[in-house]
Amino acid sequence: MRIAIPITFAALGLTGCSTLDSIPTERVGEIRLSFANGLPAGTGQLVSNGQALTLAVAVTGLEPGEHGFHLHTTGQCTAPDFKSAGGHLNPAGREHGALNPQGKHLGDLPNLVIGASRSTSTEIDLGADTRELRETLFDADGTAVVVHAEADDYRSDPAGDAGSRVACGVLRQSS
Repeated sequence: MRIAIPITFAALGLTGCSTLDSIPTERVGEIRLSFANGLPAGTGQLVSNGQALTLAVAVTGLEPGEHGFHLHTTGQCTAPDFKSAGGHLNPAGREHGALNPQGKHLGDLPNLVIGASRSTSTEIDLGADTRELRETLFDADGTAVVVHAEADDYRSDPAGDAGSRVACGVLRQSS
């Protein structure tokens, strides 16, 4: 009986924040982020509600502050620098950054804000759930998700001046 009360409150909290249209109904992909030393840095899921694709991630072990967070063109995460992930995912050929008048491209994601606990979680809407978007994310060479050492300035092209790559993971399509 004691367990039913928290579950009820949790269920009420979820229904108060969501509509039926926004609740994910399909897991499209998943990711496991790692640091260069191989230690886990977080996990994530790419989910769909039938209308939009959302990337939900939880990361841990990062230094407090803001960290650039991007989708990269190649699904490879070779340590120690993760440069194997290539540049930002930019199928439309746009410039970088939400504050850039010519921006932003698909790989531009909001900075992760890490608190004193050295962890955070967030959900990011990647756009309409279309066949084209799925094909872009899961193309022949894949897509990497990269966390940078510094904040993205949302305007510097091509990468937001976010510093070195400190964590990386390959987006894997769910079966």
